[in-house]
Amino acid sequence: MSDKGVLATDKRGIRELGAEKKVGWDEVPQGVVLNSFEEMLDPKHGAASLKPEERTYSDFNSFTATVASWRVIKPVYNRDICIDCQNCWVWCPDTSIISRDKQMIGIDYDHCKGCGVCVEVCPTNPKSLLMFGESMDGDEALAGWPEKKKKEKK
Repeated sequence: MSDKGVLATDKRGIRELGAEKKVGWDEVPQGVVLNSFEEMLDPKHGAASLKPEERTYSDFNSFTATVASWRVIKPVYNRDICIDCQNCWVWCPDTSIISRDKQMIGIDYDHCKGCGVCVEVCPTNPKSLLMFGESMDGDEALAGWPEKKKKEKK
C-alpha cells in the first residue's frame, strides 16, 4: 500500500485470499450475483466516477482481499529515476501500480504478487523499479540502487 495513504480504507486488505471457506462449483446457488459494491450505484454517479479509495466495496471483491503473503520478492520504486512513462501501470497484471494524473506515486503491495512485469517494461537506465526480497526495507533498497550505466565508446 502507498505510504501516502492513497488507498487507505477500513476494508482494504482485511481478508487473506485463500483463507475463506471454499465451496465446490456444484454448491454455488444458481443465478447468484456477487456485487462489487455494498450498495447499488447509478451509472452517472456510480463507482466509476469515484477514486478507488472512495468506493464502498463489498466483502466479495478483490479490493478487500490481500495476496501480499504470496510474494517472495517485491518491486521497489525510485521516484528520482522515474520518467512517468506509465509502462508499469499499463502492463501490471494486477493493477498494483498507483498512478494519479499520469504520475506514478507508489505500489499497491496488498495486490502485488511480485511477478516483475513492471521492472521488465521500465525503460529508464537504471530502472526506476527493481525487485528486492520481500523482507527488505524500502529505504535499504533505495540506498543500494545501481548507478547509471555509461555507454561504451567504440
